[in-house]
Formats: sequence, structure tokens, C-alpha cells
Amino acid sequence: MSAALRPDLAIIAEHVAPGTRVLDVGCGDGVLLAALRDKRCDARGMELDPHDVATCVANGLSVIQGDADSDLSFYPDRAVDYAILSQTLQTTKRPDKVLDELLRIGRKAFVSFPNFAHWRVRLALLFGGRMPVTRLIPVAWYETPNIHHLTVDDFRALVKERGITMEQSWFLKGDRLTSAAAANLRAEHAVFLISR
Repeated sequence: MSAALRPDLAIIAEHVAPGTRVLDVGCGDGVLLAALRDKRCDARGMELDPHDVATCVANGLSVIQGDADSDLSFYPDRAVDYAILSQTLQTTKRPDKVLDELLRIGRKAFVSFPNFAHWRVRLALLFGGRMPVTRLIPVAWYETPNIHHLTVDDFRALVKERGITMEQSWFLKGDRLTSAAAANLRAEHAVFLISR
């Protein structure tokens, strides 16, 4: 995994084939887009935050301002090889519809998210009775952009219900990969490669 990228982004960058067409939805400051551009990918992004869009454009990245909940419908079918949604699914109003759009636009999609069933989160709720503040969720519940608190098992159930194929998965404990065994309890973060 690349040291310059957040661990979930490093996994994605490592598994995107060089020279492919990529759309990073919720691309933030464009660090993944820059890494993919260095792999000779046709990497483009969509970001809601105007400051992040300006940062990306200033760094020579092809990014437009847009909302995953409403603006993905403007992209044609199979416009890209990979659609990416990193740490964004839980911030969307309709994650199920966003997944459908990702897989309409891209042949495959990478999705990463914090696992709200991690044992530390469970303990904080059990013993503290309050939503936890963690390394991956570093703000209080009223400041977080997260509106859907999903778990590894929630995501697995959603893709199964929608007839989506789960091609690969990676689970992170801290910044290190961990096994899929008991991932719903042990993983702090999950990355999935999905397709139809």
C-alpha cells in the first residue's frame, strides 16, 4: 500500500488497472485522483465541497462540483471502467440509489466506508451510552456528515438484495489489512469491489 494515501485509497489505487477510465465520486481534495493520474488513468472527479473542487482544479485535476444523490444521473451508461465512492456512501441520502448509479456508470465500483459495528464503537455505545468519537469518525454526532451508519454486514446484505456481485473485499484494522473473519466486529474500515 502507498504511504502517501489513506489506507483505503491505497487499496483502491493498487487495484485500478493503469490506463482505465475512472470517476471518483466525493473525491475530496483529489489525492486519489492524482495517484490514478500518475498511473496514466483518465481520472475524473465529482465533489460537493467547492473548496475541495477549487483545490483539485488548482492541482490540474479534472473535477466538477456535484452531488452524488442528484447529479450522477447526468453521466451516460458505462462511461467509465471504475466508479469510486470512498468514505462517501454513509453521507448520501439514498445509498441504495447511489450504488445503482455507480454500477450504471461504471463497469465496476469501489466502495469504502467506516464500519459502525467495530467492537470499539459497540463498547462506547454499551458502556458510555453515546455515539463515539474515533480516529475514523473524529467529530461529535452532530458535526458528522454521516447520515447512515452502516456496517460490513449491512453492506453485504444490501448488495445481495440488489443482485450486485461482490468481487473482492479488504478490511482494515487501523492502517493494516486484517482478515475477513469476523470483519463486522473486527474491521474499522471496509473496501469492496463490486459489479453487476
